[in-house]
Amino acid sequence: MEQLHLAAAAQATGVITLPGSKSISNRTLLLAALADGVTVIRDLLDSDDTARMLEALQSLGVQLENIAENAWRVSGCDGNFPNKQADLFLGNAGTAFRPLTAALAFSNGDYHLHGVPRMHERPIADLVSALRLAGAKVDYLANEGYPPLQISPATLDVSQPIQIRGDVSSQFLTALLMALPLTGQAATIEVVGELISKPYIEITLNLMQRFGVKVERDGWQRFHIPAATRYQSPGEIYVEGDASSASYFIAAGIVAGDVTVQGVGQHSIQGDILFAEAAKLMGGRISYGDNHVRAEKTGALKAIDLDCNHIPDAAMTLAVMAVFAQGTTTLRNIASWRVKETDRIAAMATELRKVGASVTESEDAIEITPPAQLIENAVIDTYDDHRMAMCFSLISLAGVPITINDPKCVAKTFPEYFKVFASIAR
Repeated sequence: MEQLHLAAAAQATGVITLPGSKSISNRTLLLAALADGVTVIRDLLDSDDTARMLEALQSLGVQLENIAENAWRVSGCDGNFPNKQADLFLGNAGTAFRPLTAALAFSNGDYHLHGVPRMHERPIADLVSALRLAGAKVDYLANEGYPPLQISPATLDVSQPIQIRGDVSSQFLTALLMALPLTGQAATIEVVGELISKPYIEITLNLMQRFGVKVERDGWQRFHIPAATRYQSPGEIYVEGDASSASYFIAAGIVAGDVTVQGVGQHSIQGDILFAEAAKLMGGRISYGDNHVRAEKTGALKAIDLDCNHIPDAAMTLAVMAVFAQGTTTLRNIASWRVKETDRIAAMATELRKVGASVTESEDAIEITPPAQLIENAVIDTYDDHRMAMCFSLISLAGVPITINDPKCVAKTFPEYFKVFASIAR
C-alpha cells in the first residue's frame, strides 16, 4: 500500500485557494444536463466524484465540452436524456448516485446503476421507496435496500404527496427535489421525521432556483413543486470553493498559525462554512471577506460539546482538532457518519486511539480526550475515505510525524490536497 510520511511541523501559515465544491459541482452538472439551453460551468471541481458524473452524463447522451481548465460547456437535453439504455458505474460518488437514481427513475428508460463495493453497502431504500410511491420501477439487483439498481420505464403519478425519511441522508431529499420537475406535474414531498443536514438542502434549493425552478416549502416538512416547471439554463455559472475542504485549512490556522482560505466567504451558500464558527468555539480568531476566510491561533484551545447535525462532513475536522484542546470534546448528532464513505464514527475512534487519544463512541456521538503526549509515527488507515486522510494530516501540526496510508484516496474531492497542505506547514 502506498504511504505518505508527513514530517513534524510547528506552524501553518499562508494563503491557499480551494478547489470547487463537490456538492455544488455535481448538482450543477446534473441540472445543466436537464435544462433547456447551453450552460457554461466554471471552477468545476476536478475529482473522482465529478468524473463519475461527467462519464454518466456522456453515457446518457448529454453533449459535454471541456472548454478550459475546470470549465465545461453542457448542452442541456430539456429534461429528456437522449439515451434510454445505459450501464452506469458511479464509483463511491453519493452525490452522483443518489440524484441520478431519481432523475433516471423519471426518464422512461432502462438503466443499470452500480459502483464500488462500499457504494453497495450504502443504504438507498428510503429514496427508492419514495420513487416507487411516484410509480417509478426501481429494482434491487443484490441486497434489498442497497445498490446496484435496475431502473425500468414506468407510468408516473405524483398526484399524492410523496413521503421520504429525512434522518438517514439529506441526499435522498435532494435527489427527489431535483428529479420531480421532470414529471411536469405538480408534486408535494413530505419529510418523515427529523431532516438532517439541512444546509445541504439549502444548496439544492438555491441551485434549482438558479436554473429556473422555485420550490415552495413549509418549514422543513413539506416541499411543493408547481406543475409545468422546467429547468432553464442560467447561461454561465461559477462553482464556489469547497467549504468542507476549507475546514482543514481553517483548523490548521487555529491550531498552528495564520491561514487564509480563498474561494469561500461570508456569503457562501454552503452550510459547511459554519465550521469556522464551530472551530472558533475552541479558540482562535476567524474573520471573513466576500471570497475568503482567515483563521488565526490566539492561544490554547479548549474542548467543546457541540451538536454537529448542520456540518456533518466538516465535523470530522473538529474530531482531530480535539487532540489539540484541553478537556474532553463531544460531537453529537452525527449518526449520518455511519453511512458515509466508511463508518466514520468507528474509523475516527480507531485512528484517534493510534495517536494516544481516549475515545468513546456511541450510535450518534463521539467523545475525544487528548493524551498528555501524542504518540509519534502513528500509521493512519484511511478506509478509502478522502476525509479521513485529510483530517489526520493535521496531527503533524502538533509537532509529531505521522504516516497516512493510501494518500491518493483524496482524489475523490481534492487531488492536490497534500501538495497544498505542504505549502502551509512549516
